[in-house]
Amino acid sequence: MMRHSLAALAMGLALLLTLPAQAQQYEQVGDYQIHYSAVNTSFLPEEVAREHGIQRSRVMALLNVSVIEELEDGSTRPVTAPVDGRISGLDGGDAKPLAFRSLRIGDTPSQVAVFRIHEDEPMRFDLRVRYDRNAEPAEISFIQRFYIDR
Repeated sequence: MMRHSLAALAMGLALLLTLPAQAQQYEQVGDYQIHYSAVNTSFLPEEVAREHGIQRSRVMALLNVSVIEELEDGSTRPVTAPVDGRISGLDGGDAKPLAFRSLRIGDTPSQVAVFRIHEDEPMRFDLRVRYDRNAEPAEISFIQRFYIDR
C-alpha cells in the first residue's frame, strides 16, 4: 500500500514537472535554482491529492516551490528552503498570504500552498525563498493567469 502511494505521489509530482514551460519556471540565484510552478489542483491524481490533504477543485490551484543546489562537481542536490509569500491581483491590492507547508518525496523537499483562483484573472505572486540560511531570502515575483476547466 505504501509503495503504491509513493508511486502515485511521485507520478503526481512528475506531472507538475512536465507541464508546459509556462507552468514550470525557475530563477538562478548564485549556485541555486529556485523552481516554482502553479497548476490547477484538478490536474493532480486523486490518490496524490488525498494522500496529502490537497483539495482537488476546478477553482483551486497549487503552488510548488523547490530549490536545487548546483555543486562544484557538476552534480545537484535538493535543498530544504522555507518559503513565504503573497498573492494578489495585478494592482497589488488586497494581497493575501499563501500558507506554505513542507512536502517531501524521498529525499526531495518542496514547499506547497493551495489557493483559490478566479476565471481568467491574472494573479501576481510575490515570494521570499530562504535557499541559504546565511544569505538574504531570494525575492521571486511572477504573474500567472488561470482558467477554470469546465
